Parts: sequence; C-alpha cells; structure tokens
Amino acid sequence: MTHEVPLPPRTGLPTSEERLRAALLYAQSDAAAPPGALPGVDRCAMITGMAALALNCFSAAPSLLDLERIDVLVPDLGEPTGPGADAPLPAACAYTSAHLVRTRVLPEPEEITGLPVAPVPRALADAVAQLPDGEHVRRLLVEAVRGGHCEPQPVVRELTRARLLALPHVADAVESLLAEGRALTEGLLYEMVFGHGLPDPCWNVELRVPGGPHLGAVDAYWPDQAVAVEIDAGTPRTGAEAAWDAYTRKREALEQLGITVVHVTAEKLHESLAQQAAVVRTALMAACEMEPAEYVTVLPR
Repeated sequence: MTHEVPLPPRTGLPTSEERLRAALLYAQSDAAAPPGALPGVDRCAMITGMAALALNCFSAAPSLLDLERIDVLVPDLGEPTGPGADAPLPAACAYTSAHLVRTRVLPEPEEITGLPVAPVPRALADAVAQLPDGEHVRRLLVEAVRGGHCEPQPVVRELTRARLLALPHVADAVESLLAEGRALTEGLLYEMVFGHGLPDPCWNVELRVPGGPHLGAVDAYWPDQAVAVEIDAGTPRTGAEAAWDAYTRKREALEQLGITVVHVTAEKLHESLAQQAAVVRTALMAACEMEPAEYVTVLPR
C-alpha cells in the first residue's frame, strides 16, 4: 500500500518560469492599471525586451536568471504614463521587478514554453530603448538576422515607430543590421542561380553607356540576354523617398535601353528559390524574342 506524503514547501530563489509568470500576472492585475482605467477590464500582456530575447535564445541577451527586471508589454488603457513603470512583483517573486511597457497597438504574441512573448522585432525595439551601449545594440540586431529570427525590415519598422533611429548609436547599429541582411540575401541569390541551373551571370556590377553616364549597379547581369537582377532591401530609412526615386529613374533608363530588370526581395527568395529562379529563367528565354538591347559596358562594382 502506498501513502500520499505531502511535500514540504519549496524554498530558495524562484525559477525563471516563476518570475516570468509572476510578471505576467502582475501586469494583468488591477494594481498595474494606469490611472483612469476601469477596474476588472481584461488586459492582455506579453513578455518583451531582453526577457523575450532570452526566451528566443539570443546569445547577446543575458540569461533569464541574470535579469534584474522583466519587461512586460501591455495595452495602454488609460492616459499616457510614459514608456513604462517599474513595480515590485508579488512576494512569490520578490527577487525581481516588472517593467510595464504600454502601447496603443499590441502585436500578436508568439508562444514560447507556454508563455505569450512579443515578436522578435518588437522585443528588440523595447530592449534597444534601454541600451546606451552601441556595440551591444549592434550584436543584438545582427544576431536577429544571422540567427534567422527575423528579417531586417520589420526590425527597422519597429525602431522607426519607437523613434530610436534618431539615436546615433542605434543608427550605426542599423547599418550593420542591413549589411548582414544583404549578405544573407546575396547568399540566397547565389543559391538560386547555382541550385536551379541558371547560367552564371556577372555578379555585383556597374552598368554604363559607352562614353556616357553610369546607369547604376545591379546584383546580377546576363550580358548576352541583357537581363539584370536587383535585390530590393525594402527597408524604410531616412531619405527612403529620394532613394526610391533614384531607383525608379535607374530602372526606367535600363528598360529604355532594352535591358530587362527583374526585381527580387529577401522575402521572395526566402519563400521560394524555385519560383524566383523560374521568373529569371523566363526573362532569359524571352530575351531571345526581343529586339537586341543597346550595348552597355559592364564594370566591377
């Protein structure tokens, strides 16, 4: 015969999961409501900031046990009260504090270990907002792309929304983010060409009318068929409108010379290399039925 023996209360520091759950419970309680909010109103909450990055296994983020506070994203149900508020957690988790980050638009959370967690781009923005160290910001942003957590575009959108791009150390880190994203996209472009039997193009070249002006740079160019491929970063940045106008003028100039420009994005390459390869192959085949393009000089970029 077996006997049920009650276990003694556990002592010692709370686990990471207990701290996270306590922070979420506090954020959903009436005690965490901003002034003017109705009591008892259901409030969604999700882990964000460094804690969310730690849950996503970012090596550049501290471990959950090393975090002194846990950022929790909550909807702004009352008058604006600033970017966040620190509050001690209940006694069950008194070794840390919850930092409430209020927002008028709550993103769709992801679930990690059964907990609601802000998407990586939003979590990055909330973490970066608290970091004065540019090198730490750079490591986080680069890891987000290199580790396959997200694309650069949504990260920059969140940083723009939070008005963080005006900070020099964040703007510098974004340059590294975009460079990392472009390097990975170029790798996908190489994989598309060589993995799907396309002819080898001239890579990363400048096109120029002989004796005339430069036409601009393209990522791949097939001189015999006069087909060019250009990667669109699609990232909103300072001066984006002027950059788009310059791209439009370049594309129109190339097409007036009979050069076919195939426009690809990182998202399209990630979704289906085979589909993008088919688009390029179709352009190469169609070139045989078109009027010969004007001769252009191909120069290394």
